Amino acid sequence: MVPFTVLQQQNDKITELSNVLGYLVGNRSICDTEVTCELFSMYVDKVQEHLELEERELYQTLLTHGGQQVQGMAQKFLSGSAEIKRVFSQYLKRWCKDKAVRAKHHTQFVTETREMFQLVMKRIQDEVEQLYPTVREVEGSQFAA
Repeated sequence: MVPFTVLQQQNDKITELSNVLGYLVGNRSICDTEVTCELFSMYVDKVQEHLELEERELYQTLLTHGGQQVQGMAQKFLSGSAEIKRVFSQYLKRWCKDKAVRAKHHTQFVTETREMFQLVMKRIQDEVEQLYPTVREVEGSQFAA
C-alpha cells in the first residue's frame, strides 16, 4: 500500500500547478509560451500519475476487503478516474498538439481549462474527505482481524 504522504504530496503538487497555470492561461500574452506549455505538460503527467497510483494501490483493497458501501465508493472513484481521463483526452485533442498549447480561441480555452482544473480540484477534495479515510479504516480492520 502506498503511503498517504505520497498521495498528499502528489495532490499538493497538482494543486500548486493548477494555481500557477490558472494564472498563466488567463494572460493571453503568456498562455502559449514554452514555459506555460512545459508546466501544463507537467500538470497532465502529475494528474495521470496520481490516478494510476490510486488505481494500482488503493482500489483493490476497497473492492476486496470492504463491505458493499465501501465497494460502491471504490467503484465511484474508479468511474471518476475514468471520467477525468476522458475529459483530459478530449481536452488534449482540442487544445494541445505535441504537448504544446494551441489557444487560438483564448476565451474558450481559458473557460475549458478552468473547468478542468475545478474537476481535478473537486476530485482531490473528495479523496481527502472520503476516499483516504475509508482506505485507512479498511486497512485498520484488516490488521485488527
